[in-house]
Amino acid sequence: MKNSKSKLTFINLSLIPAFLLYIVFILYPTFTVFKSSLYKKTAYTIGNGEFVGLNNFKILMDDPKFIKAFQNTIFLMVIVTVITMFLAIIFAAILTREDLKGKNFLRIIFYIPNILSIAVVAAIFAAIYGMDNGLVNGLGKLFNPETWTNIPFLGNRKIVNYSIVAAMVWQAVGYYMVMYMSTMSQIPNHLYEAADIDGASKVRQFFDITLPLSWETVRTTLTFYVISNINIAFQVIKALTGGGPDGASTTLLNYQYDQAYSNLSFGYGLAIGVVVFLFSFILSAIISRITHRDSVQF
Repeated sequence: MKNSKSKLTFINLSLIPAFLLYIVFILYPTFTVFKSSLYKKTAYTIGNGEFVGLNNFKILMDDPKFIKAFQNTIFLMVIVTVITMFLAIIFAAILTREDLKGKNFLRIIFYIPNILSIAVVAAIFAAIYGMDNGLVNGLGKLFNPETWTNIPFLGNRKIVNYSIVAAMVWQAVGYYMVMYMSTMSQIPNHLYEAADIDGASKVRQFFDITLPLSWETVRTTLTFYVISNINIAFQVIKALTGGGPDGASTTLLNYQYDQAYSNLSFGYGLAIGVVVFLFSFILSAIISRITHRDSVQF
């Protein structure tokens, strides 16, 4: 009994530093953001500023730029996540199950974009999408010089977000592919051998064996990427388009940054931050709920 109490005391004392750090660096800043969003404050305001209650949030609901940024955020979150997860799972299954030469080399090639900084990724795709000397337009003029018209990938409101999708997918797909490969490589071979004897096709084996036994990893990474997608989109857009043309590629975090640091409307910017926080929290809960299923053991 005495040993049990001593062990419990030691565990509690060990948790105190982590708990204090959580309060100082997580809970307190979060509370401060919520509090500051209720004030009208600029860079020149002394103290908390003028208390306006929920007025900042009321203004948000009638702000067309905020609504457009929200739409762009949802668009990138859905499209990029679906494409990234789909490609990562497919590539992982192929590299894990198929007898391919140079599999380790392919892993490295796929993973390299993830270790590059966002600034480098943006520079690469700026070179690819360049209006006059970009790779895509250059190849178009090379193979069809008479009729090719240069495409403004980053300057056209209709296609700029699709151009950003390509950059974000390229940057992330290798990381999640490696994670899925790690899980899939642990699935016992005898399950696939039994499926082969029963005459199951590769596709059937994927849906009946590979995907169910990898589902917990897929579920965890899906929630993680959907939430982190908000931050990644901000970085890519900030470096690649700056939110242009004319706000067509602005997301919530880009708009928050512009309001807080360009327009110096800190209270309004923090109100956007509160919306992002609540949106992320609710979204993660929804994803966790709809992807829940009983664990499959092997």
